[in-house]
Amino acid sequence: MSIHRVAPLSAPTALALLFTVVGRGTDWLAHRQEGDVIDLLGPLGRGFNIRPESHNLLLIAGGIGIAPMFALADEGIHRGLRLTLLLGAPTATQLYPVELLRRSVNCMVATEDGSAGRKGMVTELLADLDDGADQIFACGPIPMYRALAALMQSKKGEKSVQVSVEARMGCGFGGCYGCAIETRSGLRLVCKDGPVFELNDVIW
Repeated sequence: MSIHRVAPLSAPTALALLFTVVGRGTDWLAHRQEGDVIDLLGPLGRGFNIRPESHNLLLIAGGIGIAPMFALADEGIHRGLRLTLLLGAPTATQLYPVELLRRSVNCMVATEDGSAGRKGMVTELLADLDDGADQIFACGPIPMYRALAALMQSKKGEKSVQVSVEARMGCGFGGCYGCAIETRSGLRLVCKDGPVFELNDVIW
């Protein structure tokens, strides 16, 4: 589960989680009330890495993949960087409210059914934008990553694309291998080696 926001950035004392109810765990979490105490383990593994020389960041969020993108955008704004966010969802009712985004973030929207923004997949918005980005970051479902990998391969570029991979984690410390994924360097663990990987390193 990704950290959605931290406040304040200089000395964090609060954090927000954004999630969809998909099972017993998230249903339980959704029913917690103010004042309830829960145990958290984390942060685990490696997060997104903004290079010091980067000035223009391109963020791609598919569905609930907006969760870590918000915190990343906050960090980019804190550093004085320019940010463009490509926000996608199956339909308008599943879109993250654009009005909650920082005004300094240039946001473009796509929905699969065309009920908001451009009709189509969020990766289709990428075609004319990636050339101006120093770095690209993405979070979304596996099919989105496959489409993104095919698109970047067709451009034959060497641009870094960092993606946050979701996997069920048994232990969170790399002992159970329940979150292993196949990469060009062999099996890697999402909880320890990730969840952020280079797009081209993962075998989709």
